[in-house]
Amino acid sequence: MVTLNVLNREGQTVGTIDVDPAEFSTDGKINRQLLHDVVIMYLANQRAGTHSTLRRGEVAGSTKKLFRQKGTGNARVGPRRTNKRRGGGTAKGPKPRDYEYHLPKKAVRAATRMAILSKIQDNEAVVLDDLSVPQVKTKEVTRVLKALKLDETTCLIGTAGLSAEDQKKLHLSSRNLPQVELMPAREFNAYTVLKQKRLVLTRAALEELRQAGKKPETAESK
Repeated sequence: MVTLNVLNREGQTVGTIDVDPAEFSTDGKINRQLLHDVVIMYLANQRAGTHSTLRRGEVAGSTKKLFRQKGTGNARVGPRRTNKRRGGGTAKGPKPRDYEYHLPKKAVRAATRMAILSKIQDNEAVVLDDLSVPQVKTKEVTRVLKALKLDETTCLIGTAGLSAEDQKKLHLSSRNLPQVELMPAREFNAYTVLKQKRLVLTRAALEELRQAGKKPETAESK
């Protein structure tokens, strides 16, 4: 069991929560190879694939041999379009392509839960009692992050149980902070969890993630 402190908005401990690693992984262990494969998949799927180079048949210039093969005293050369000459085409250069591919959904879901478990085991997860803001004010979120000593590091904030209005207020209050990424816990994926240095979860978000691990895997992965 891993014991996590529950903090309030002032950074004071108001309770503890015991987390069983088996709730996030079948055997309570982290498959780092699976995490690597899933992160590479997310990165590949974000690639635009619009790179393009001109090859020998696409650059301007004659296809005629510049001068005869023998008798000139010079090294033999081909046409002006060859990749060995300045202004010639590239050899086997990149062309537009689609990098998207997908791993099995069960593997992606398992990787997401392992990523959360890794943050918990590495002491990079923080549990907050509550993070709702009464009004749209960036300084409200900044004050909480300073109290938690997270204002100088990147962090992912996961929420749950908020109304649409409260979620919107929190989103508007945190979107101007470049080091902060906010999203509902149900939308987590392995890449977003591992990309940020720290993971901040509300008590409700952690409970939602724990309950999700006890249910059959029927939710669609991102």
